[in-house]
Amino acid sequence: MKISKGKVLNSIKDVLIKFPEGITVEEIKENLDFEIEIRTLQRRLKDLKESREIYVTGGSKATKYHLVYDRNVLREPDPPKFILAKKEEIPISKEGKSVRNTLSKPLISRPRVGYNRQFLESYRPNIDQYLTEREIKKLTELGKTGNSNQPAGTHAKEVLSRLLIDLSWNSSRLEGNTYSLLDTQRLVAFGESADGKSIEESQMILNHKEAIEFLVQLGDDLEFNSYTILNLHALLADNLLQDQNSIGRLRSIPVGIHQSAYTPLAIPQLISDQFDLILKKVNEIKNPFEQAFFIMVYFPYLQPFDDVNKRTSRLAANIPFFKHNLSPLSFVDVPNKIYVEAILGVYELNKVELLKDVFIWAYERSAVRYAAIRQTVGEPDPFRTRYRNEIRELITEIISNNLSPKEGSEKIKRKANEILKIDQDRFIEYVESELLGIHEGSFARFRVSPSEFRKWKENWSR
Repeated sequence: MKISKGKVLNSIKDVLIKFPEGITVEEIKENLDFEIEIRTLQRRLKDLKESREIYVTGGSKATKYHLVYDRNVLREPDPPKFILAKKEEIPISKEGKSVRNTLSKPLISRPRVGYNRQFLESYRPNIDQYLTEREIKKLTELGKTGNSNQPAGTHAKEVLSRLLIDLSWNSSRLEGNTYSLLDTQRLVAFGESADGKSIEESQMILNHKEAIEFLVQLGDDLEFNSYTILNLHALLADNLLQDQNSIGRLRSIPVGIHQSAYTPLAIPQLISDQFDLILKKVNEIKNPFEQAFFIMVYFPYLQPFDDVNKRTSRLAANIPFFKHNLSPLSFVDVPNKIYVEAILGVYELNKVELLKDVFIWAYERSAVRYAAIRQTVGEPDPFRTRYRNEIRELITEIISNNLSPKEGSEKIKRKANEILKIDQDRFIEYVESELLGIHEGSFARFRVSPSEFRKWKENWSR
């Protein structure tokens, strides 16, 4: 019996959904429940690729086929639903709690401290290690993407559309930027600034976009070296510093840290020496997760630039992840307050435990964001359960009324004003994340017709 072209295409997609890391044409043939010639199957795969329903990785005999779950946002499966964090949801170690307790004292009662050269110089790569073997093993399993044998940056390129939004927004948010997730999407994807936002906020996000693209495009040339770090800083700091000539250059002036008892190093030659030592040691570290955490500790501590040091450290922490095709670190859900406390713990106490708690938790959340679909059933999200009707009705209204991203963002904010104040920011982020992830296989939950969804999706992505 002859099988229709439509059934063949749907059957291929049904197979691919079971193999998020991709499979070969021979493996697809084996998993179909009917016989098909390889040449015919290859033609159908070509049809799906041309319609942007699948994409391929590898080359020649190593070619693997993957299903596209959202053609307009992300070339990989939708991540599992995640529970947005409250400030105290990050598991804090006993040592991390000690850091928080010390920093809870008034600034005037905390002793003034300067830069401790021994803090960096005493660290012995691959002998001393901040992350335990157990922690590294756990993070490695979470970070696997199936692209380990591909050229550097392959996975980052596959998720780039979503990564640009997530990392730009979260890193900027940790600096006090007030853009919403949807505002950031419009700015990153379409260059449309949000109403009522400052030029500085828009510039900060656009700088992140340029900096992330710079790192991804380096490919096999991506390394921890002066060229990469100085240019990374220049891109992040562009048009944001009083002295434009200081971007991409090591600091030659003293700086202070707001609301901290720590005073960074002030002698230019020593700053240069310590900067070079950071790069030397990070390149000697063999494990990518230890490399990433090392950079998150020592770049902010040295303050090698006039400003934009923490932003530089957050993006530089992704260098080993891009290079080894691991899931990126986008700092999703990290609360600003606890992140600042963790950095202050490094500044004033040379204690990394609280920052390590944040780093491990943040990577777990980011890995879930970019992970392929797992064949498990997660626990229901209590927050979603509480606002289930409000979320569904709001998204239904946005789609059925064909609202643009700008109109949708305004609608979400108005709706958030009707719920408990303590839940408003979380509600906004939850709905915006849902809208960014909705696709042809998930819109039926909101009781809209296929034609309404397609019309809205086209308008939303235009």
